[in-house]
Order: sequence, then structure tokens, then C-alpha cells
Amino acid sequence: MRYQGKITSWKDEQGFGFITPNGGGKQVFVHISAFSNRHRRPVNNEVVTYEVNTEANGKLRAEHVKYIDEAVRSNDGTLLLVFAVAFFACMSVSVFVGKLPPLVFWLYVAASSFTFMAYGLDKSAARRKKYRTPEKTLHLLALIGGWPGATVAQSVFRHKSKKLSFQISFWATIILNCMALGWFLLNPMG
Repeated sequence: MRYQGKITSWKDEQGFGFITPNGGGKQVFVHISAFSNRHRRPVNNEVVTYEVNTEANGKLRAEHVKYIDEAVRSNDGTLLLVFAVAFFACMSVSVFVGKLPPLVFWLYVAASSFTFMAYGLDKSAARRKKYRTPEKTLHLLALIGGWPGATVAQSVFRHKSKKLSFQISFWATIILNCMALGWFLLNPMG
């Protein structure tokens, strides 16, 4: 079970401190090794989420500690992956019952495959410090139907999944794309 609290005493030179749980209660010991982000140093009054382990001597110790801004952003992508799978399942059923032209389904598959490859190439370029695919291009690919592939790519490559500004725009492309598909289904041509 995850808890939320505030770092109320941090001794950076020793690499440990204490977390006071939200709502009060017994302070929990925390060591620097318990933090998921080792590139960021803890500071007093910073809000974190954590799990609690009771040591043999009965003292509480925080584990798997995340800064609250990272906990909000660190969605591991599971929800988005489930949504993408459910989306394709609904599309498959819609094609099967004749509510969606098969061409639309295959266009989504193609756009998703292409977008997945674009994310993979961009991640590779980022590692090699080469020319990167502009974010607006990745958003455009998501908007035209490649967002399911983008969700898989973000999870597989761990790419663009933690950048909050990118994720906000990415969710906007998903919503716009789904709205356009909904409009298409409600107003068939011909």
C-alpha cells in the first residue's frame, strides 16, 4: 500500500531522513537508496509517496519512494495500454457487426505500426544524440490514428512517457481522434 507524506527531516550528508505521513502519525525512516529517482536529491518539506516496511526491531522504513510530481507523471502506461487494446477490440467488433468499414480498421493498424516505428527511431536517435523527430510530428501521427501504436511504443521504449507537456498534448490528440472517429461512425458517408 502506498502512502503520502512530507520529508520533514533530511540529512543530505548522511543520505537519510524522515517522512511524516499526511494526517500525522509516526515518522518513517527513509534512506537515499529508497528513492526511485537517484538523480534528484531530497529536500525538507517535499511531498512524496512511499511504501512502508517494518524492520525486525519494529521501526518503520520507507521504500519505493517517489516525489509527488513524479508519482503523478509516472503512470507506467498500463491504463493507456488497456485503453488502446479496448479501442482495437471495439473496432474489431464494429467491423464484425458491419458498423465500421474494414478499411478504417486497417488504416488505424497501419498508422499505429508507422507511429510505433517513428517512436523507436526517435528513441534510437536520442540515445545517439542524432537528429530527432519533432514532437509535433509524433503528435500528428497520433492524431491521424497512430495513437494506439504510440501508447505501445511509449511503454516498450520508455520514450516520451514522463514528459508532462508531451503527455498533455498526446492525450489531446487521442481525444480529438476518438471524437473524429465517433463523428464518422454517427454520420456515415453515402
